[in-house]
Amino acid sequence: MKKPLVIKVGGAILTNEDALTSLFGVIKQAKDQQIVLVHGGGYVVDNMLCQAGYSTKKIDGLRVTPKKQIPTITGALAGYVNKTLVAKASQQQLSAVGLSLADGQMTSCTLANPKLEAVGQVAPNSSQLLDTLLKSKCLPIISSIGALEDGQLVNVNADDAAVVICQLLNAQLLLLTDVNGVKGADGEYLSALTQSQANQLIEQGVIAGGMTAKVNAAFEAANHLRRSIAVASWQSPEQILSLVAGQSVGTKIQPNS
Repeated sequence: MKKPLVIKVGGAILTNEDALTSLFGVIKQAKDQQIVLVHGGGYVVDNMLCQAGYSTKKIDGLRVTPKKQIPTITGALAGYVNKTLVAKASQQQLSAVGLSLADGQMTSCTLANPKLEAVGQVAPNSSQLLDTLLKSKCLPIISSIGALEDGQLVNVNADDAAVVICQLLNAQLLLLTDVNGVKGADGEYLSALTQSQANQLIEQGVIAGGMTAKVNAAFEAANHLRRSIAVASWQSPEQILSLVAGQSVGTKIQPNS
C-alpha cells in the first residue's frame, strides 16, 4: 500500500479561493492516495492580531507568541482557517474533518524556546485517530495549535507540525509554499538541496526569513524519515498528482548521507 501523503499549506493560498478550489479538486483526483492536510495561516493570524490591537514580532522567521495572544491565534487557526478549509473541501464532496494537534492525543507538546513564549515544540504520540479517519476515506485537516500537558494551548510552527504528522504516519511530505521551491545564489530554483548547500545559502542570506524555518523543518523530516522531502508551489497543485505518481516536483530536500 502507498505511504500516506502529508501536505502542508499556508501563506497566500488561504486567502485565495480559486487556489483552494484547485487544490481540493486535485486532492479529489488522487482517489487511492491517503492524504492529510496540515495548515498554518500567518496572514490571517496577523490580520486578526492587528484587529485585536496586538503587534506581531518574529525571531529568525518564527512567530513570538505572548500568552495573551493565544485566544486570538487559536481562534484564527483552529477556528476560522481550519473551518474555511473544511468547507472548501466539502464543496468538492471530500469528507473533510477539522482537527488540531491536540485531538486524539496525536502529538505531545512542550515549550519550545522561552524567547518565543507560548510556542510549542511538538512530538508524535498516537496515530490511532488519523489511522481511523484515513481508513474511512476522510481527509483530516489539522491546524497547528497544540496543548501542553497542563492543558495550556500553544502555537506550533506549521512546518514543524507537518513534519511530526509525517513522522507519526511514516508518510511522504510535501511543503506547499508561495514559490516553486528553493532558489540558489543565481536566483534559479534548485531541483535538489543538500544540508551543506542549505547552510551555505543561509550564511549568504540567499535563504532567509520564513524559508529558513521551512528548509530546516524539511531537513529534519528528511533525516528522520531517511528520504527526500518536496518543497513546491501551491500555484501548481497538479504537482500533487505527479508526486503521487513517483515523479520529482519542486525542490527535493535530501537527507544527510
